[in-house]
Amino acid sequence: MAILTRLFGSAHIQLAEDVVQDTLISALEYWSINGTPSNPTGWLVQVAKRKAFNVLKRNKIMQTHQVEIFSGDSDNVSDTIFLEDEIKDSQLRMIFTCCYPSLTVKSQIALTLKTLCGFGVSEVASALLTTTSTINKKLYRAKTTIRDSEAPFDIPQGKELGARLEAVSLTLYLFFNEGYNSSSNNSLIRKELCLEAIRLTKLVVDHFAENQKLCALLALMCFHTARFDARIDDHGAIVLFEDQNRALWNQEIIHIGMQYLQKSTEAPSLSTYHIEARIAAEHCLSKSFELTDWQHIYDQYALLEKLKPNPVIKLNLAIIQSKLQGLESSLKMLDELTSSKALKDYHLLPATQGVFHMKLNNYSEAIEYLEKALQLKPSLTESTFIQVKISECKENLQNHSKHFGIN
Repeated sequence: MAILTRLFGSAHIQLAEDVVQDTLISALEYWSINGTPSNPTGWLVQVAKRKAFNVLKRNKIMQTHQVEIFSGDSDNVSDTIFLEDEIKDSQLRMIFTCCYPSLTVKSQIALTLKTLCGFGVSEVASALLTTTSTINKKLYRAKTTIRDSEAPFDIPQGKELGARLEAVSLTLYLFFNEGYNSSSNNSLIRKELCLEAIRLTKLVVDHFAENQKLCALLALMCFHTARFDARIDDHGAIVLFEDQNRALWNQEIIHIGMQYLQKSTEAPSLSTYHIEARIAAEHCLSKSFELTDWQHIYDQYALLEKLKPNPVIKLNLAIIQSKLQGLESSLKMLDELTSSKALKDYHLLPATQGVFHMKLNNYSEAIEYLEKALQLKPSLTESTFIQVKISECKENLQNHSKHFGIN
């Protein structure tokens, strides 16, 4: 998709998509009879180019640069245009095209998933927790906007580059977050989304090595990715952070994250990605949950809240308060957040209140909060976790009643 769009211009993204599908069908038919060619990528792209050329010529929309591309020896195409650097360059240009300023963030992410990550419409809809018809509309409008705006399939220069890099960074950040805390009803972590976000972020970082903010973003992704295997147990259930087996944390990925975090320290200004990476690094480098420097983490969240005022950050501050001033102090902060409209439907607020009341042996109160969290329709994995906690509370209440002879 990226290579064809580079060859034919961003106005013909839909054409590139149609040609890719048609080419894959041709490959399925031809390869099943004649076997896989020695250079599958070269075969696919040569056929795709011929198909696109025929469509362009038939519709009489050939442009000068396209004529020059097709006038060469097609037999040598796979040896020239499909060098690794050329492929990366095409993908990089596609990232900036997907993050065109006129598009909404949701449209940018949808277009990125569809054109750069190979997701089908139904997969994009699932990732963004919406319907296929909504995604089809977003994709159609996005492609139309790019076509009508005559958006260049290129990397911006000068002042425009800085603004576009901000959009690219935010899109990749939200893209990764959708995978790390998935809205899907089937799983808490969508690893394929996270890994695709990392792949694209590294592509941008490699090209803009001097941009320390991007390095901080990649470091943050590495720290979170390193804990994948410890967040979910063998039965697919959530493992609370304090109960995670740190031996399952990937030390190699943590080391890579530290390298990118170190590179990011030369930035002229502090970004939210720097702060979030610092917090994640503190967790990853702590020898145990108990030995974590909670004051440092609290201070980082306080700084983050100043740069990016957000009720969810305040929720994190309230949670960390439990490590510094105790559960009762934390519950007071959590109770104050219940008046926030932004957190009215956020299931993690009552879920946290429920878990904290459990730790104080206030099982009746805990059940009320946990049941409220269930009503807010969390993911299937989170719902299972909450239901388990409710069962534990009820069992403890029964044991307490039996102990005191209460019928």
